[in-house]
Amino acid sequence: MPTNLSTKQLTFCSHGPASTVTRKSPCQHIQHDKTATNWCLQYIPMSWRPTYRSSKFRNVYGKVANREHCFDGIPITKNVHDNHFCAVNAKFLAIVTESAGGGSFIVIPVSQAGRIDPHHPKVCGHQGNVLDIKWNPFFENIIASCSEDSSVRVWEIPEGGLRRNMTEAMMELYGHSRRVGLIEWHPTSSGILFSAGYDYKILIWNLEIGEPVKMIDCHSDVIVCMSFNTDGSLLATSCKDKKLRVIEPRSGRVLQHASCKNHRVNRVVFLGNMKRLLTTGVSRWNTRQIALWDQEDLSMPMVEEEIDGLSGLLFPFYDADTHMLYLAGKGDGNIRYYEITTEKPYLQYLMEFRSPAPQKGLGVMPKHGLDVTACEVFRFYKLVTLKGLIEPISMIVPRRSETYQEDIYPMTAGTEPALSANDWLSGINRDPVLMSLKKGYQKPNQLVFKAPVKEKKGVVVNGIDLLENVPPRTENELLRMFFRQQEELRKLKEELNTKDVKIRQLELELNNLRNVSPVGNNV
Repeated sequence: MPTNLSTKQLTFCSHGPASTVTRKSPCQHIQHDKTATNWCLQYIPMSWRPTYRSSKFRNVYGKVANREHCFDGIPITKNVHDNHFCAVNAKFLAIVTESAGGGSFIVIPVSQAGRIDPHHPKVCGHQGNVLDIKWNPFFENIIASCSEDSSVRVWEIPEGGLRRNMTEAMMELYGHSRRVGLIEWHPTSSGILFSAGYDYKILIWNLEIGEPVKMIDCHSDVIVCMSFNTDGSLLATSCKDKKLRVIEPRSGRVLQHASCKNHRVNRVVFLGNMKRLLTTGVSRWNTRQIALWDQEDLSMPMVEEEIDGLSGLLFPFYDADTHMLYLAGKGDGNIRYYEITTEKPYLQYLMEFRSPAPQKGLGVMPKHGLDVTACEVFRFYKLVTLKGLIEPISMIVPRRSETYQEDIYPMTAGTEPALSANDWLSGINRDPVLMSLKKGYQKPNQLVFKAPVKEKKGVVVNGIDLLENVPPRTENELLRMFFRQQEELRKLKEELNTKDVKIRQLELELNNLRNVSPVGNNV
Protein backbone atom coordinates (compact mmCIF):
# COMPACT_ATOMS: atom_id res chain seq x y z
CA MET A 1 0.00 0.00 0.00
CA PRO A 2 1.45 3.42 -0.89
CA THR A 3 2.38 5.76 1.90
CA ASN A 4 2.04 9.11 0.10
CA LEU A 5 -1.76 9.40 0.43
CA SER A 6 -1.83 12.31 2.89
CA THR A 7 -3.18 14.76 0.33
CA LYS A 8 -5.75 12.41 -1.20
CA GLN A 9 -9.02 11.02 0.02
CA LEU A 10 -9.33 7.23 0.28
CA THR A 11 -12.59 5.54 -0.62
CA PHE A 12 -13.35 1.85 -0.69
CA CYS A 13 -15.05 -0.01 -3.51
CA SER A 14 -15.79 -3.70 -3.92
CA HIS A 15 -14.11 -5.72 -6.67
CA GLY A 16 -13.88 -9.32 -7.67
CA PRO A 17 -11.23 -11.74 -6.30
CA ALA A 18 -7.62 -11.17 -7.22
CA SER A 19 -4.40 -12.84 -6.18
CA THR A 20 -1.96 -10.20 -7.24
CA VAL A 21 -1.64 -6.44 -6.89
CA THR A 22 -2.89 -4.79 -10.08
CA ARG A 23 -3.31 -1.22 -11.35
CA LYS A 24 -6.09 -0.35 -13.70
CA SER A 25 -6.99 2.75 -15.64
CA PRO A 26 -8.67 5.21 -15.60
CA CYS A 27 -9.23 4.86 -11.81
CA GLN A 28 -5.98 3.60 -10.44
CA HIS A 29 -6.45 1.27 -7.49
CA ILE A 30 -4.54 -1.28 -5.43
CA GLN A 31 -6.11 -4.65 -4.62
CA HIS A 32 -5.03 -7.14 -1.99
CA ASP A 33 -6.23 -10.71 -1.41
CA LYS A 34 -7.18 -11.18 2.25
CA THR A 35 -10.83 -12.18 2.06
CA ALA A 36 -13.21 -13.23 -0.60
CA THR A 37 -14.09 -9.62 -1.10
CA ASN A 38 -11.25 -7.37 -2.10
CA TRP A 39 -11.19 -3.61 -1.36
CA CYS A 40 -9.80 -0.89 -3.53
CA LEU A 41 -8.11 2.33 -2.45
CA GLN A 42 -9.02 4.99 -4.99
CA TYR A 43 -7.37 8.43 -5.34
CA ILE A 44 -9.96 11.27 -5.25
CA PRO A 45 -9.17 14.97 -4.70
CA MET A 46 -10.27 16.30 -1.31
CA SER A 47 -13.69 18.02 -1.41
CA TRP A 48 -12.65 20.76 1.03
CA ARG A 49 -9.95 22.11 -1.25
CA PRO A 50 -11.27 25.45 -2.67
CA THR A 51 -11.48 25.86 -6.42
CA TYR A 52 -9.45 28.74 -7.81
CA ARG A 53 -11.57 31.54 -9.25
CA SER A 54 -10.05 34.39 -11.17
CA SER A 55 -11.47 37.84 -10.38
CA LYS A 56 -10.03 41.30 -10.90
CA PHE A 57 -11.71 42.43 -7.66
CA ARG A 58 -10.57 39.67 -5.31
CA ASN A 59 -7.91 41.94 -3.76
CA VAL A 60 -10.00 45.10 -3.34
CA TYR A 61 -9.18 46.79 -0.03
CA GLY A 62 -10.63 49.66 1.98
CA LYS A 63 -8.55 52.75 2.76
CA VAL A 64 -9.59 55.35 5.35
CA ALA A 65 -8.76 58.96 4.47
CA ASN A 66 -6.22 60.88 6.52
CA ARG A 67 -7.54 62.97 9.37
CA GLU A 68 -7.16 66.22 7.43
CA HIS A 69 -9.47 64.82 4.72
CA CYS A 70 -12.20 63.89 7.23
CA PHE A 71 -15.03 66.18 8.37
CA ASP A 72 -14.84 66.82 12.11
CA GLY A 73 -17.01 68.62 14.67
CA ILE A 74 -20.40 67.84 13.12
CA PRO A 75 -23.34 67.34 15.57
CA ILE A 76 -24.72 64.24 13.84
CA THR A 77 -28.36 63.53 14.66
CA LYS A 78 -29.15 61.00 17.38
CA ASN A 79 -32.43 60.02 15.72
CA VAL A 80 -32.93 56.23 15.75
CA HIS A 81 -34.75 56.15 12.40
CA ASP A 82 -33.21 53.48 10.13
CA ASN A 83 -31.80 55.75 7.43
CA HIS A 84 -28.32 56.93 6.52
CA PHE A 85 -28.84 60.64 7.45
CA CYS A 86 -26.17 61.41 4.85
CA ALA A 87 -26.11 62.22 1.13
CA VAL A 88 -23.10 62.89 -1.11
CA ASN A 89 -22.42 64.02 -4.65
CA ALA A 90 -19.36 65.34 -6.48
CA LYS A 91 -19.89 68.85 -5.03
CA PHE A 92 -21.47 68.62 -1.60
CA LEU A 93 -21.79 66.50 1.52
CA ALA A 94 -25.09 66.79 3.43
CA ILE A 95 -25.60 65.43 6.98
CA VAL A 96 -28.69 65.56 9.19
CA THR A 97 -27.79 67.30 12.47
CA GLU A 98 -29.14 67.76 15.96
CA SER A 99 -31.17 70.95 16.29
CA ALA A 100 -33.76 72.54 18.58
CA GLY A 101 -37.14 73.77 17.42
CA GLY A 102 -37.31 71.75 14.20
CA GLY A 103 -35.24 69.70 11.81
CA SER A 104 -32.07 70.77 10.02
CA PHE A 105 -29.18 69.44 7.98
CA ILE A 106 -25.78 70.85 7.15
CA VAL A 107 -24.30 71.12 3.64
CA ILE A 108 -20.51 71.24 3.21
CA PRO A 109 -18.51 71.40 -0.04
CA VAL A 110 -16.64 68.10 -0.46
CA SER A 111 -13.37 69.99 -1.00
CA GLN A 112 -13.63 71.82 2.37
CA ALA A 113 -12.62 68.96 4.69
CA GLY A 114 -11.32 69.47 8.20
CA ARG A 115 -12.92 70.82 11.37
CA ILE A 116 -16.28 72.44 10.74
CA ASP A 117 -17.27 75.72 12.42
CA PRO A 118 -19.90 75.07 15.16
CA HIS A 119 -21.90 78.01 13.72
CA HIS A 120 -21.76 76.72 10.15
CA PRO A 121 -25.00 77.67 8.28
CA LYS A 122 -27.72 75.03 8.13
CA VAL A 123 -30.80 74.21 6.09
CA CYS A 124 -33.45 74.58 8.78
CA GLY A 125 -36.90 75.09 7.27
CA HIS A 126 -38.64 71.94 8.56
CA GLN A 127 -40.85 72.03 11.68
CA GLY A 128 -39.97 68.43 12.61
CA ASN A 129 -36.95 66.14 12.59
CA VAL A 130 -35.48 65.49 9.14
CA LEU A 131 -35.67 61.74 8.37
CA ASP A 132 -34.12 61.44 4.90
CA ILE A 133 -32.15 63.55 2.40
CA LYS A 134 -31.24 62.78 -1.24
CA TRP A 135 -29.36 64.75 -3.90
CA ASN A 136 -30.87 65.04 -7.36
CA PRO A 137 -28.74 62.78 -9.63
CA PHE A 138 -28.87 65.31 -12.51
CA PHE A 139 -28.72 68.70 -10.74
CA GLU A 140 -25.91 68.73 -8.19
CA ASN A 141 -27.20 71.82 -6.35
CA ILE A 142 -30.69 70.38 -5.79
CA ILE A 143 -31.45 68.30 -2.68
CA ALA A 144 -34.73 66.92 -1.37
CA SER A 145 -35.58 66.30 2.28
CA CYS A 146 -38.50 64.77 4.16
CA SER A 147 -39.51 65.21 7.76
CA GLU A 148 -41.78 64.36 10.66
CA ASP A 149 -43.79 67.49 9.79
CA SER A 150 -45.41 65.46 6.94
CA SER A 151 -43.76 67.53 4.21
CA VAL A 152 -41.23 66.99 1.44
CA ARG A 153 -39.08 69.98 0.50
CA VAL A 154 -36.73 70.69 -2.38
CA TRP A 155 -33.81 73.06 -1.80
CA GLU A 156 -31.35 74.79 -4.11
CA ILE A 157 -27.87 75.11 -2.59
CA PRO A 158 -25.86 78.08 -3.92
CA GLU A 159 -22.50 77.53 -5.59
CA GLY A 160 -19.74 77.30 -3.00
CA GLY A 161 -22.13 76.26 -0.21
CA LEU A 162 -24.29 78.10 2.31
CA ARG A 163 -23.32 81.52 3.64
CA ARG A 164 -26.29 81.89 5.99
CA ASN A 165 -29.06 79.68 7.36
CA MET A 166 -31.54 78.65 4.67
CA THR A 167 -35.20 78.59 5.77
CA GLU A 168 -37.06 79.10 2.48
CA ALA A 169 -37.33 75.98 0.34
CA MET A 170 -37.49 76.04 -3.42
CA MET A 171 -40.59 73.82 -3.24
CA GLU A 172 -42.78 72.64 -0.36
CA LEU A 173 -44.70 69.47 -1.13
CA TYR A 174 -47.66 68.54 1.07
CA GLY A 175 -49.64 65.37 0.46
CA HIS A 176 -48.91 62.86 3.21
CA SER A 177 -51.14 62.75 6.26
CA ARG A 178 -48.37 61.47 8.52
CA ARG A 179 -44.59 61.87 8.72
CA VAL A 180 -42.54 61.09 5.63
CA GLY A 181 -39.71 58.63 6.25
CA LEU A 182 -38.24 57.92 2.81
CA ILE A 183 -37.60 59.69 -0.50
CA GLU A 184 -36.03 58.52 -3.79
CA TRP A 185 -35.28 60.29 -7.07
CA HIS A 186 -36.14 58.52 -10.30
CA PRO A 187 -32.91 57.17 -11.89
CA THR A 188 -33.51 58.44 -15.46
CA SER A 189 -36.14 61.21 -15.31
CA SER A 190 -35.15 64.71 -14.22
CA GLY A 191 -38.32 65.77 -12.40
CA ILE A 192 -39.80 62.70 -10.72
CA LEU A 193 -39.53 62.21 -6.95
CA PHE A 194 -40.98 59.35 -4.87
CA SER A 195 -41.89 59.75 -1.19
CA ALA A 196 -43.07 57.09 1.28
CA GLY A 197 -44.90 58.10 4.45
CA TYR A 198 -46.14 56.54 7.65
CA ASP A 199 -49.63 56.70 6.14
CA TYR A 200 -48.56 53.55 4.19
CA LYS A 201 -48.66 55.42 0.86
CA ILE A 202 -46.10 56.23 -1.83
CA LEU A 203 -46.62 59.52 -3.67
CA ILE A 204 -45.09 60.23 -7.10
CA TRP A 205 -44.33 63.95 -7.47
CA ASN A 206 -43.99 65.70 -10.80
CA LEU A 207 -41.68 68.57 -9.88
CA GLU A 208 -42.28 70.30 -13.20
CA ILE A 209 -45.74 71.22 -11.88
CA GLY A 210 -45.02 70.73 -8.16
CA GLU A 211 -47.87 68.30 -7.52
CA PRO A 212 -48.37 64.57 -6.86
CA VAL A 213 -49.56 62.72 -9.94
CA LYS A 214 -49.93 59.20 -8.55
CA MET A 215 -50.53 57.50 -5.22
CA ILE A 216 -49.44 53.88 -4.71
CA ASP A 217 -51.66 52.40 -2.00
CA CYS A 218 -50.89 48.68 -1.84
CA HIS A 219 -49.02 48.44 1.48
CA SER A 220 -50.55 47.51 4.81
CA ASP A 221 -47.73 48.88 6.97
CA VAL A 222 -44.80 51.31 6.89
CA ILE A 223 -42.57 51.16 3.79
CA VAL A 224 -38.94 50.89 4.90
CA CYS A 225 -37.06 50.67 1.58
CA MET A 226 -37.49 51.52 -2.12
CA SER A 227 -35.23 50.55 -5.02
CA PHE A 228 -35.46 51.08 -8.80
CA ASN A 229 -34.19 48.94 -11.62
CA THR A 230 -31.82 50.53 -14.14
CA ASP A 231 -34.37 52.35 -16.32
CA GLY A 232 -36.81 53.09 -13.49
CA SER A 233 -39.65 51.00 -14.96
CA LEU A 234 -39.90 48.80 -11.85
CA LEU A 235 -39.95 49.64 -8.16
CA ALA A 236 -39.11 47.13 -5.41
CA THR A 237 -40.27 47.82 -1.85
CA SER A 238 -39.84 46.19 1.52
CA CYS A 239 -42.40 46.79 4.22
CA LYS A 240 -42.96 46.13 7.90
CA ASP A 241 -45.76 43.73 6.92
CA LYS A 242 -42.89 41.31 6.04
CA LYS A 243 -43.64 41.37 2.31
CA LEU A 244 -41.35 42.03 -0.63
CA ARG A 245 -43.08 43.64 -3.64
CA VAL A 246 -42.17 44.44 -7.23
CA ILE A 247 -44.42 47.25 -8.47
CA GLU A 248 -45.09 48.92 -11.81
CA PRO A 249 -44.92 52.50 -10.48
CA ARG A 250 -46.97 54.33 -13.13
CA SER A 251 -50.01 52.10 -12.62
CA GLY A 252 -49.35 51.11 -8.99
CA ARG A 253 -49.91 47.45 -9.92
CA VAL A 254 -48.08 44.79 -7.87
CA LEU A 255 -46.36 42.46 -10.36
CA GLN A 256 -44.78 40.09 -7.83
CA HIS A 257 -44.84 39.76 -4.07
CA ALA A 258 -43.29 37.41 -1.54
CA SER A 259 -44.48 36.71 1.98
CA CYS A 260 -41.18 36.15 3.71
CA LYS A 261 -41.55 33.69 6.59
CA ASN A 262 -38.06 32.22 6.87
CA HIS A 263 -36.37 35.47 5.76
CA ARG A 264 -37.83 38.68 7.22
CA VAL A 265 -36.89 41.38 4.72
CA ASN A 266 -35.52 44.72 5.90
CA ARG A 267 -33.75 46.22 2.86
CA VAL A 268 -33.95 45.49 -0.87
CA VAL A 269 -31.83 46.53 -3.86
CA PHE A 270 -32.14 45.83 -7.60
CA LEU A 271 -29.00 44.24 -9.06
CA GLY A 272 -28.77 46.36 -12.21
CA ASN A 273 -29.89 44.58 -15.39
CA MET A 274 -29.36 41.08 -13.98
CA LYS A 275 -33.11 40.70 -13.25
CA ARG A 276 -32.22 39.87 -9.68
CA LEU A 277 -33.12 41.36 -6.32
CA LEU A 278 -31.03 41.16 -3.18
CA THR A 279 -32.53 41.57 0.27
CA THR A 280 -31.06 41.78 3.73
CA GLY A 281 -33.04 40.65 6.75
CA VAL A 282 -33.31 38.27 9.64
CA SER A 283 -33.72 34.49 9.64
CA ARG A 284 -36.12 32.57 11.87
CA TRP A 285 -33.23 32.14 14.33
CA ASN A 286 -32.69 35.94 14.50
CA THR A 287 -29.41 35.83 12.61
CA ARG A 288 -28.62 38.40 9.94
CA GLN A 289 -29.16 37.02 6.47
CA ILE A 290 -29.06 37.96 2.80
CA ALA A 291 -31.22 36.44 0.06
CA LEU A 292 -31.07 36.55 -3.74
CA TRP A 293 -34.36 36.57 -5.71
CA ASP A 294 -35.47 36.29 -9.31
CA GLN A 295 -37.51 39.46 -9.95
CA GLU A 296 -40.00 37.50 -12.10
CA ASP A 297 -40.56 34.76 -9.51
CA LEU A 298 -40.57 35.68 -5.82
CA SER A 299 -42.03 32.39 -4.64
CA MET A 300 -38.69 31.22 -3.23
CA PRO A 301 -35.26 32.88 -2.91
CA MET A 302 -32.54 31.56 -5.20
CA VAL A 303 -29.90 31.75 -2.46
CA GLU A 304 -30.05 32.40 1.28
CA GLU A 305 -26.86 33.02 3.23
CA GLU A 306 -26.45 33.74 6.92
CA ILE A 307 -24.00 36.50 7.80
CA ASP A 308 -23.69 36.60 11.60
CA GLY A 309 -25.69 36.76 14.82
CA LEU A 310 -25.52 40.52 15.41
CA SER A 311 -28.64 42.63 15.71
CA GLY A 312 -27.81 45.77 13.67
CA LEU A 313 -29.62 46.44 10.41
CA LEU A 314 -27.68 45.41 7.28
CA PHE A 315 -27.48 48.08 4.55
CA PRO A 316 -26.79 46.73 1.02
CA PHE A 317 -24.94 48.81 -1.60
CA TYR A 318 -24.63 47.53 -5.16
CA ASP A 319 -22.23 48.74 -7.85
CA ALA A 320 -23.67 47.76 -11.23
CA ASP A 321 -20.41 48.59 -13.04
CA THR A 322 -18.23 46.15 -11.09
CA HIS A 323 -21.05 43.79 -9.95
CA MET A 324 -19.85 44.19 -6.39
CA LEU A 325 -22.14 44.11 -3.37
CA TYR A 326 -21.18 45.84 -0.11
CA LEU A 327 -22.85 44.97 3.20
CA ALA A 328 -22.53 47.41 6.10
CA GLY A 329 -24.29 46.88 9.43
CA LYS A 330 -25.71 49.73 11.46
CA GLY A 331 -23.60 49.93 14.62
CA ASP A 332 -20.87 47.75 13.07
CA GLY A 333 -17.38 48.88 12.17
CA ASN A 334 -16.87 46.49 9.26
CA ILE A 335 -17.97 46.38 5.60
CA ARG A 336 -18.16 43.03 3.80
CA TYR A 337 -18.05 42.87 0.03
CA TYR A 338 -19.02 40.23 -2.50
CA GLU A 339 -19.00 39.75 -6.24
CA ILE A 340 -22.31 38.90 -7.92
CA THR A 341 -22.28 36.42 -10.83
CA THR A 342 -24.98 35.05 -13.12
CA GLU A 343 -23.95 31.46 -12.44
CA LYS A 344 -23.87 29.43 -9.26
CA PRO A 345 -23.00 30.09 -6.49
CA TYR A 346 -24.11 33.67 -7.50
CA LEU A 347 -22.52 35.27 -4.40
CA GLN A 348 -18.73 35.15 -4.15
CA TYR A 349 -17.27 36.48 -0.89
CA LEU A 350 -14.22 38.69 -1.50
CA MET A 351 -13.00 40.38 1.68
CA GLU A 352 -13.93 42.49 4.68
CA PHE A 353 -12.97 46.00 5.71
CA ARG A 354 -12.63 46.34 9.50
CA SER A 355 -12.73 49.40 11.71
CA PRO A 356 -13.18 49.82 15.49
CA ALA A 357 -15.52 52.84 15.14
CA PRO A 358 -19.24 51.97 14.72
CA GLN A 359 -21.16 53.53 11.84
CA LYS A 360 -24.57 55.19 12.14
CA GLY A 361 -25.00 55.55 8.40
CA LEU A 362 -23.09 55.69 5.14
CA GLY A 363 -23.19 58.06 2.19
CA VAL A 364 -22.01 56.91 -1.24
CA MET A 365 -20.16 59.05 -3.78
CA PRO A 366 -21.46 58.80 -7.38
CA LYS A 367 -19.10 57.22 -9.89
CA HIS A 368 -18.14 60.50 -11.59
CA GLY A 369 -16.83 61.79 -8.24
CA LEU A 370 -14.27 58.99 -7.73
CA ASP A 371 -10.48 59.25 -8.15
CA VAL A 372 -9.79 57.09 -11.20
CA THR A 373 -6.03 57.70 -10.96
CA ALA A 374 -5.99 55.76 -7.67
CA CYS A 375 -8.13 52.89 -9.09
CA GLU A 376 -10.93 53.83 -6.67
CA VAL A 377 -14.11 51.90 -7.51
CA PHE A 378 -16.34 52.93 -4.56
CA ARG A 379 -16.29 55.51 -1.78
CA PHE A 380 -18.24 55.60 1.46
CA TYR A 381 -18.70 58.52 3.84
CA LYS A 382 -19.05 56.95 7.27
CA LEU A 383 -20.94 58.70 10.08
CA VAL A 384 -19.24 58.19 13.46
CA THR A 385 -21.71 59.73 15.93
CA LEU A 386 -19.59 59.44 19.08
CA LYS A 387 -16.80 61.53 17.55
CA GLY A 388 -18.93 63.86 15.42
CA LEU A 389 -16.80 62.64 12.51
CA ILE A 390 -17.38 61.82 8.83
CA GLU A 391 -14.71 59.42 7.48
CA PRO A 392 -14.25 58.86 3.72
CA ILE A 393 -13.47 55.18 3.01
CA SER A 394 -12.15 54.38 -0.48
CA MET A 395 -12.43 50.88 -1.99
CA ILE A 396 -9.36 50.46 -4.19
CA VAL A 397 -8.30 47.86 -6.75
CA PRO A 398 -4.52 47.44 -6.35
CA ARG A 399 -2.81 48.09 -9.69
CA ARG A 400 0.80 48.95 -10.36
CA SER A 401 0.11 50.94 -13.49
CA GLU A 402 -0.96 54.58 -13.07
CA THR A 403 -2.73 54.73 -16.43
CA TYR A 404 -6.52 54.62 -16.83
CA GLN A 405 -7.86 51.10 -16.20
CA GLU A 406 -10.68 50.56 -18.69
CA ASP A 407 -11.58 47.09 -17.38
CA ILE A 408 -12.65 48.41 -13.98
CA TYR A 409 -14.24 51.64 -15.29
CA PRO A 410 -16.83 50.76 -17.95
CA MET A 411 -19.29 53.34 -19.28
CA THR A 412 -21.41 54.47 -16.34
CA ALA A 413 -24.58 56.47 -15.71
CA GLY A 414 -23.87 60.18 -16.12
CA THR A 415 -25.49 63.41 -14.98
CA GLU A 416 -27.70 63.95 -18.03
CA PRO A 417 -31.35 62.83 -17.70
CA ALA A 418 -32.63 60.39 -20.30
CA LEU A 419 -36.16 61.83 -20.39
CA SER A 420 -38.41 64.46 -18.86
CA ALA A 421 -41.07 63.91 -16.22
CA ASN A 422 -43.89 64.07 -18.76
CA ASP A 423 -42.10 61.58 -21.03
CA TRP A 424 -41.79 59.05 -18.23
CA LEU A 425 -45.37 59.56 -17.07
CA SER A 426 -46.59 58.97 -20.63
CA GLY A 427 -45.08 55.46 -20.57
CA ILE A 428 -41.63 55.91 -22.11
CA ASN A 429 -38.70 53.93 -20.62
CA ARG A 430 -35.09 54.69 -21.43
CA ASP A 431 -31.79 53.49 -20.03
CA PRO A 432 -29.52 56.07 -18.36
CA VAL A 433 -27.32 58.26 -20.55
CA LEU A 434 -23.83 56.80 -20.15
CA MET A 435 -20.53 58.63 -19.79
CA SER A 436 -16.86 57.65 -19.72
CA LEU A 437 -14.60 58.40 -16.77
CA LYS A 438 -11.42 58.29 -18.87
CA LYS A 439 -10.97 62.06 -19.08
CA GLY A 440 -12.45 62.70 -15.66
CA TYR A 441 -15.71 64.48 -14.94
CA GLN A 442 -15.46 67.65 -17.01
CA LYS A 443 -18.82 68.04 -18.74
CA PRO A 444 -21.13 70.28 -16.68
CA ASN A 445 -24.87 69.89 -16.92
CA GLN A 446 -26.30 72.77 -18.96
CA LEU A 447 -29.88 72.19 -17.77
CA VAL A 448 -31.42 74.46 -15.14
CA PHE A 449 -33.87 73.21 -12.54
CA LYS A 450 -36.85 75.58 -12.24
CA ALA A 451 -39.53 75.47 -9.60
CA PRO A 452 -43.10 75.95 -10.84
CA VAL A 453 -45.08 78.97 -9.64
CA LYS A 454 -48.44 77.83 -8.33
CA GLU A 455 -51.08 78.82 -5.84
CA LYS A 456 -51.79 76.75 -2.77
CA LYS A 457 -54.88 74.64 -3.22
CA GLY A 458 -56.32 71.28 -2.33
CA VAL A 459 -54.36 68.30 -3.64
CA VAL A 460 -56.60 65.60 -5.12
CA VAL A 461 -55.08 62.26 -6.18
CA ASN A 462 -57.23 59.29 -7.14
CA GLY A 463 -60.28 61.24 -6.00
CA ILE A 464 -58.90 61.82 -2.47
CA ASP A 465 -58.03 65.24 -1.06
CA LEU A 466 -54.62 64.67 0.51
CA LEU A 467 -54.66 67.95 2.44
CA GLU A 468 -57.92 67.41 4.29
CA ASN A 469 -57.80 67.30 8.09
CA VAL A 470 -56.72 63.86 9.27
CA PRO A 471 -57.02 62.88 12.95
CA PRO A 472 -53.69 62.28 14.72
CA ARG A 473 -52.65 58.65 15.13
CA THR A 474 -49.79 58.92 17.63
CA GLU A 475 -49.14 60.82 20.84
CA ASN A 476 -46.44 62.96 19.19
CA GLU A 477 -48.80 63.94 16.38
CA LEU A 478 -51.48 64.79 18.94
CA LEU A 479 -49.05 67.00 20.88
CA ARG A 480 -47.89 68.78 17.73
CA MET A 481 -51.50 69.43 16.72
CA PHE A 482 -52.33 70.65 20.24
CA PHE A 483 -49.42 73.14 20.32
CA ARG A 484 -50.21 74.32 16.81
CA GLN A 485 -53.82 74.95 17.78
CA GLN A 486 -52.72 76.74 20.96
CA GLU A 487 -50.53 79.03 18.87
CA GLU A 488 -53.43 79.73 16.51
CA LEU A 489 -55.71 80.54 19.49
CA ARG A 490 -53.11 82.91 20.93
CA LYS A 491 -52.83 84.79 17.65
CA LEU A 492 -56.62 84.98 17.32
CA LYS A 493 -56.94 86.37 20.85
CA GLU A 494 -54.30 89.02 20.14
CA GLU A 495 -56.12 89.96 16.94
CA LEU A 496 -59.45 90.11 18.80
CA ASN A 497 -58.01 92.35 21.54
CA THR A 498 -56.55 94.68 18.94
CA LYS A 499 -59.90 94.93 17.21
CA ASP A 500 -61.67 95.59 20.55
CA VAL A 501 -59.33 98.51 21.25
CA LYS A 502 -59.94 99.86 17.75
CA ILE A 503 -63.70 99.60 18.22
CA ARG A 504 -63.55 101.52 21.52
CA GLN A 505 -61.50 104.26 19.88
CA LEU A 506 -64.01 104.58 17.06
CA GLU A 507 -66.91 104.69 19.54
CA LEU A 508 -65.23 107.52 21.48
CA GLU A 509 -64.59 109.47 18.30
CA LEU A 510 -68.22 109.02 17.29
CA ASN A 511 -69.46 110.28 20.67
CA ASN A 512 -67.19 113.31 20.43
CA LEU A 513 -68.60 114.13 17.01
CA ARG A 514 -72.15 113.87 18.31
CA ASN A 515 -71.41 116.14 21.26
CA VAL A 516 -69.74 118.78 19.08
CA SER A 517 -72.33 118.90 16.26
CA PRO A 518 -75.23 120.67 18.23
CA VAL A 519 -72.90 123.48 19.31
CA GLY A 520 -71.89 123.97 15.73
CA ASN A 521 -75.58 124.27 14.69
CA ASN A 522 -76.31 126.91 17.37
CA VAL A 523 -73.44 129.01 16.18
